[in-house]
Amino acid sequence: MLIGALLRVPARAIHRRLIRELNAAGFEELRLPHMAVLEFPGPDGARPGVLAERAGISKQAMNQLLRSLEEHGYIARSAAPNSGRARIIRFTSRGHAAYSKIQEVLREIEREWSAELGPKRFAQLKELLRVVWESPLTR
Repeated sequence: MLIGALLRVPARAIHRRLIRELNAAGFEELRLPHMAVLEFPGPDGARPGVLAERAGISKQAMNQLLRSLEEHGYIARSAAPNSGRARIIRFTSRGHAAYSKIQEVLREIEREWSAELGPKRFAQLKELLRVVWESPLTR
């Protein structure tokens, strides 16, 4: 298998698990597409265009996701300071609660993967992925 599949399959599994656990915890409106907004580092303080670029989707698609999250009480959009028409995204208390749940589930996933791979191999995997994260190859 090539690297794309080896990275994509676990990432999708994580996203599906997050949505399942979020829905079970009372955040029923959240769906897989919302992960484009909610994944690390999250939308708090970001502009919609930055979020769209980060997610690799159009500004129009990002604005649809943001509108959905806003309608369900997860985020609020407000004017960016000193920026005319520009908007920034802020979590509401419900958004902060959902993002905290995401962090909780991710820690649980890490514990499970560490048990599956063994702590040493899991630490090596994380370190190698951190090196790739910081590499110009991912820019």
